Amino acid sequence: MSIQLILNLAIALAVCVLLYVMQQRHVSFTKRVFTGLGLGIVLGAAFQAVYGNGAPVIAATNEYLKVIGEGYVKLLQMVIMPLIMVSIIQAILKLRDASSLGKISALTISTLMVTTAIAASIGILMAKLYGLSAVGLTSSAAEIARGHYLEGKLSTAQQLSIPNMILSFIPENPFLDMTGTRNTSTIAVVVFSIFIGVSATGIAGKKPEVFESFSHFVHVAHVIVMRMVTLVLRLTPFGVFALITKVLASSSLQDILHLIGFVMASYSALLLMFGVHLLIISGIGLNPVRYVKKIFPVLAFAFTSRTSAGSIPMSVQTQTGRLGTPEGIANFAASFGSMMGQNGCAGIYPAMLAVMIAPTVGIDPFTVDFLLPLIGIVTIGSVGVAGVGGGATFAALIVLSALNLPVALAGLLISIEPLIDMGRTALNVSGSITAGTVASRLLGQTDVQVFNSDAEVNLDGDQLVA
Repeated sequence: MSIQLILNLAIALAVCVLLYVMQQRHVSFTKRVFTGLGLGIVLGAAFQAVYGNGAPVIAATNEYLKVIGEGYVKLLQMVIMPLIMVSIIQAILKLRDASSLGKISALTISTLMVTTAIAASIGILMAKLYGLSAVGLTSSAAEIARGHYLEGKLSTAQQLSIPNMILSFIPENPFLDMTGTRNTSTIAVVVFSIFIGVSATGIAGKKPEVFESFSHFVHVAHVIVMRMVTLVLRLTPFGVFALITKVLASSSLQDILHLIGFVMASYSALLLMFGVHLLIISGIGLNPVRYVKKIFPVLAFAFTSRTSAGSIPMSVQTQTGRLGTPEGIANFAASFGSMMGQNGCAGIYPAMLAVMIAPTVGIDPFTVDFLLPLIGIVTIGSVGVAGVGGGATFAALIVLSALNLPVALAGLLISIEPLIDMGRTALNVSGSITAGTVASRLLGQTDVQVFNSDAEVNLDGDQLVA
């Protein structure tokens, strides 16, 4: 182990100690996340400036940072399935009303679909304003290899159809889906949990003693799982720090500058779409500034971790503890939002990519004949996109193959993929939280006192007093 590596790890350890001291002194969760994010940006940029891109010491440092960052993500993924199951079952036991369940699902999914169509339109607009085109872009060896990889995945994307998507949501083996082996395992577990909840409510009148016993069991399981989620979420500032440090330390400034137009267009589109989310929040009578303050920690985590599915536990806690959304709606929105209607990965990105690539085969992408099918395909294709790293690539394959555009050209963006994916994932999570907030508000179930309160329970279980 070199002196440089020891020094790097000592600095990272010092930051972790600082974050721990802040936690012990009950500094607010948001401030600790913001501190971890800020110090991670500074440290990652410093590593890049001192050692240069691709330095062996950076790679060695990142291996240790992975233990903290990716270890934290794995812990979150560990609690996703238990959290979804017990929360949805308990919500249905409380509802005892199938029509309410249908309204929640319809409002959540329709909001996700509509916002994805809007996101695609914004992506097209930004591509036009920034003059994006794949014509003339050169390929490095890595980009060529990426292009071949995408071509190899094309057959999988072409086999995907709406009937197949719907079938993939049905849990043929729910216990296998609990292991997360399929892209749509999360939705399958939601469906299985709904069946359990509805079945239990069906015996409430005939066998009340059995129903009460089961209801008590679910309540106990829910309390234990929520405590487990709280313990994991306390590690968020540490995870955010390690993840953002690793990303910045390994990024190439030269690659970013080479494709700066796409980077700027992407983030312009992402910011505009986030503005649309805030307009929707304002339109349903909630304060958008307060809303942003309350969801910032989960967006910061999504930004650094690049996993929509991994953000589910924190998203649910944010919606219930800070926004006043009932737990059942929060779980529906977070679960469905991690698999469909992803505004960033399945909305903006494939739309921009299609507009860029179309001119390479002589197609004018700004005609009605091209734009209307593009928006429709993007919206429909957003169903069933996996909420983990790589979901955007699969969404792009679906759209490009449906429009008969060359998929290999998507490999030209491999060098800036992590940087763009960070913003896309944050927007995905913002979209799912927006869907849950809209459904809750329109159904009259939002606890406005919780939303308007400045004295709230932190995501890590500490009491926060303004």
